[in-house]
Amino acid sequence: MRKIIGKKEVKEATGLSDTTIWRLERVGRFPRRVNTSENRCGWFEDEVEVWQNSLTRGIEGRVIQQATCGTK
Repeated sequence: MRKIIGKKEVKEATGLSDTTIWRLERVGRFPRRVNTSENRCGWFEDEVEVWQNSLTRGIEGRVIQQATCGTK
């Protein structure tokens, strides 16, 4: 069973603000929230982890690319 985490946990895990989460989600760059009840929502924990891992790989990829850029 997939675990759903609330906004507080997402903010703690990612270091992002409410507004940044909303903006990234709106443009498809952050996992979409799921409604757990009429007045509550959350995110699948595994999707947030995948998003975090993709960021890390993206940063490492840019560092590697910058290090090799311009070498002959």
